Amino acid sequence: MTTFGVHAGLQNVDMAELRSLWRHVEDLGFEWISIWDHFYAATFDPNDPHCHEAVATHAALACDTQRVRCGSLVYCAGYRHPAVLAKAISTIDQLSGGRTDVGIGAGWAQVEYDAYGIPFGSVGERMDLLEESIQVLRLLLREGVSDFEGRFFTLNDAKLEPKPVQSELPIWVGGGGEKRTLRIAARYADAWNIPFVAPETFARKRAVLHEHCADVGRDPASIRTTVNVGLAWSEEGLRAQFGAMADQVRPGVLRGSEGEVLERIQHYVDAGADQINLAIRAPFTTTFDDVERFASALGLH
Repeated sequence: MTTFGVHAGLQNVDMAELRSLWRHVEDLGFEWISIWDHFYAATFDPNDPHCHEAVATHAALACDTQRVRCGSLVYCAGYRHPAVLAKAISTIDQLSGGRTDVGIGAGWAQVEYDAYGIPFGSVGERMDLLEESIQVLRLLLREGVSDFEGRFFTLNDAKLEPKPVQSELPIWVGGGGEKRTLRIAARYADAWNIPFVAPETFARKRAVLHEHCADVGRDPASIRTTVNVGLAWSEEGLRAQFGAMADQVRPGVLRGSEGEVLERIQHYVDAGADQINLAIRAPFTTTFDDVERFASALGLH
């Protein structure tokens, strides 16, 4: 059965409004809320830097909710040592009472790397970093003692205590790269997420993921496949929410009447989506009614 969530951006919003949104989303009947990991707003304009830090906000989400899964879509592998991230995620799972998921990706927003002096690297280097990072995460979150020797990271009799409440805290991979990202997901992930793609694109990427699963001897049913979509009941709403990115994200935005939105959701379900998340961003005062309308159309409350 397909589940529904909300992926709320951390840009240009005060924390009180964000926390109020989380509580209301939970009250509406959604089963998932996630945060993103950026240093700048999603315009990625150097003059638009207002964005809360992801790990601290993830912890706040865990404390402010009672029922929903608390996810991250996705932490950037280049921004933190995976052992530091694993330690934080274990603590967040303790705070949530066992409701935490962690997603990780290779990273792509070069403006943030450059501003903070973090080496950006080639696509291949960032993918190598992601592949080592997810292995380190899995070892530390699930094993009693961990050893690892890679190009970027080394673990020597490393212990992470206390462990998460969940013995196998779900680890997600985000992205749609068919050669490396989806193969890494096939090897190491419990779930895979991609944003703003049309149902037919989602179906094709999912099929590639399953091909990689066959190559590595993995049951594809063991990987939860998910998509983030926008929501805009009108063209004006699309432009207001996504600005200059409106045309770029349009293939993955639910639009039109309630009936048209529900029909589009069914296309994602038919394409194999186990979970569909509404990706929203501030100002939430202008999108909140849209989320309520969506929840009502789905019969969530």
